[in-house]
Amino acid sequence: MGLLNIIPGDDGSVKIPPPGQTRPYPEPTSTGRIPFITPTDSLKVETWYALYGDLSSSKTPLIVLHGGPGAGHNYLKTLGLLSTGPNARPVILYDQLGCGNSTHLRERNGDTNFWTPQLFMAELDNLKKHLGISTFDLLGQSWGGMLGSQYAATRPSGLRRLCICDSPTDMVTWVKVANEMRALLPADVQETLTRLEAEEKTDTKEYDEAVLAFTERFVVRVKPMPKEYAESEAVIKDDGTVYHTMNGPSEFHVIGSLKTWNVVSDLKNIQVPTLLVNGAYDEAQDIVMEDFFREIPGKVKWVRFPQSSHCPQLEETDAFMAAIERFLEADV
Repeated sequence: MGLLNIIPGDDGSVKIPPPGQTRPYPEPTSTGRIPFITPTDSLKVETWYALYGDLSSSKTPLIVLHGGPGAGHNYLKTLGLLSTGPNARPVILYDQLGCGNSTHLRERNGDTNFWTPQLFMAELDNLKKHLGISTFDLLGQSWGGMLGSQYAATRPSGLRRLCICDSPTDMVTWVKVANEMRALLPADVQETLTRLEAEEKTDTKEYDEAVLAFTERFVVRVKPMPKEYAESEAVIKDDGTVYHTMNGPSEFHVIGSLKTWNVVSDLKNIQVPTLLVNGAYDEAQDIVMEDFFREIPGKVKWVRFPQSSHCPQLEETDAFMAAIERFLEADV
């Protein structure tokens, strides 16, 4: 029996496309750079952030952790919509160290002792301190959800609610599922991927084009590809230091330092109400997320989007925003 929820033989490219983003999202209220000294080597670097709304609001601010690692904030810009409307709350997006508008450290490519979850947790603490945030909600998408769950398990002061979107509890299961999904691709695409990985030619245009077949089915199903997602792809293409060091050349060929990452044993330490999100065609299939539901004590809610893959914030934007808003507003 396979690990997938999707219908056997279905490659994810169904005829009914997801609605995508149907309304414009706001521009940031302000942007800035935050000085940060890395916990190892004491490097002086900067974290770029974008604030939507007003931190003096009575509403708890939402801090957003992007995926990749190293994908930048771009594909999560739609979350700025949460700073509008009757339940408007401040939202902070930021580029994690090593990508986007934050400090790049290309010379640290391959340095697995430097690029660690602990580095990014320290960066998050530094961001909160700089912005004067004492109480906060946290949303992590993909790698951001991995980081968010590991961070929440440390029981940080002030964390009110946690949203884990399209994220695994362990990378071994993630790779198994991703390769089952890869097996649904056309035979010629699979052959190309296998051949180029064996030849260590994953940095070629041919490999990128083959990976695109996976992306269009299981990562973002909106066509044409949303510009926000394309921007994040360009962020990794411009500087793949973090992505290649921690992940590898693709979503299913994980050979970086995260290949054995596992947070399951720590989930019992998460003490806040938690929302889980994934899509029916998501590379984060239910089996890679179910330990969040099973192991986190207390109130855990799970929302699955029927037309989405890995990016419901771009594929079913309005429904996604409504689900996040309901969770953050609910009395729990």
